[in-house]
Amino acid sequence: MQANDNDVFGAVIRKLERLGTLDDADRAAVRDLPVVVGQAGNNSYLVRERGSAGDCYLILDGYVCRHKLSSNGGRQIVSFHMAGDIVDLQHLLFSVADHNIQSITDIRFARIAARALRDLARRRPMVAEALWRDTLIDASIYREWVLNVGRRDAKSRIAHMLCEFAVRREAAGLGSPERFDLPMSQEQIGDATGLTSVHVNRMLRALAEEGMIARDNRDVQIVNWANLRRTADFDPIYLHAA
Repeated sequence: MQANDNDVFGAVIRKLERLGTLDDADRAAVRDLPVVVGQAGNNSYLVRERGSAGDCYLILDGYVCRHKLSSNGGRQIVSFHMAGDIVDLQHLLFSVADHNIQSITDIRFARIAARALRDLARRRPMVAEALWRDTLIDASIYREWVLNVGRRDAKSRIAHMLCEFAVRREAAGLGSPERFDLPMSQEQIGDATGLTSVHVNRMLRALAEEGMIARDNRDVQIVNWANLRRTADFDPIYLHAA
């Protein structure tokens, strides 16, 4: 359906204003964007590798992951995204997708034609700067994830993922970082950290036994943030207050 929905545009504007300074004309131009609101269930694909990439997706509710598949079917999750994230700004300039975007919960999203968003960026330089900053923050997060998978031990990888999720969730206005429902399954956490589901379970249990977190299934409470952060080698500078 075609949407002229203040909540949808509010989500876009809040995202952009976290990344730059918009004036009234910028906000009005954003509200003029043609937006289509949709819903999808868990494990639904928004984007498939090698598919046509004519739209960009703003996540309104729920969580998605970006992932790549190897030729033998192995999956590497390279990022998680939440409400407020525009997940595929590279499609403003690339017409073919080089990765998959898949929901990990039920989601609600706003689809924006790449052509319309590209035209907006050309007309409104502060909007363009905010979008550029968003892509640079994505790149910074990717660098940190490479370090996480390549150079940290298993417990540190899981602790780091929890720290990042808590900080990004708070920045997005989704609630307190001290307690949250973890939307990822242990298999998905494993695919993001290069570990098996069994190893993920052991590391979560170790973090709980050492008093850093408490959990009940997917309900996670950070009990000792200082120790969790130290174990994770977590420095939020790479998030650039995202």
